[in-house]
Amino acid sequence: MLWPFNHFRKPRSAPRGTIEAIYGMIVTQAREPLFYRDLAVPDTVNGRFDLLLMHLWLVLRRLKSVPEGKVLSQALFDHFCNDMDDNLRELGVSDLKVPKKMQAFGEAFYGRTAAYDLALTEGREALAQALCKNVLNGENIEKARQLAAYAEAVMAALDRQDEAALAGGTFKFPSPEQAGAQA
Repeated sequence: MLWPFNHFRKPRSAPRGTIEAIYGMIVTQAREPLFYRDLAVPDTVNGRFDLLLMHLWLVLRRLKSVPEGKVLSQALFDHFCNDMDDNLRELGVSDLKVPKKMQAFGEAFYGRTAAYDLALTEGREALAQALCKNVLNGENIEKARQLAAYAEAVMAALDRQDEAALAGGTFKFPSPEQAGAQA
């Protein structure tokens, strides 16, 4: 008789190269100069972090609907955490302070994603308000409306992507310039 030992196996994990590709696309998009030049995102560590979180949220939100989405989402979030940890250490943050900073990053991520998810149920203006508060430091609601239009365009573009493109990390973000013009 064969005994089922499947519960001793490690859960299936996402291919590292795929996660690196998806995360790299998120980081590249969040570094797009147009966000800082034309959409009033502060070109600061915090501004870049908040824009990265917004893009991460958009991708994680879409991955929920992919068959391997749970595995991909967890691997992508873990990669984000590892990247933040590495960045803190590169900036010279002491080993004792890194866990506290990482906790703050986690709280920021979960707080912002909860605010964005709630705002989606209330419409573009609510999303613009949430983005204004979190990304634009509570300033410039007109630019926040453009950023909300961009976020909606990203959601629509991700929704149009087939599961293979999403799971393989081969999708493309829309241009912030074209998407923001839809505001």
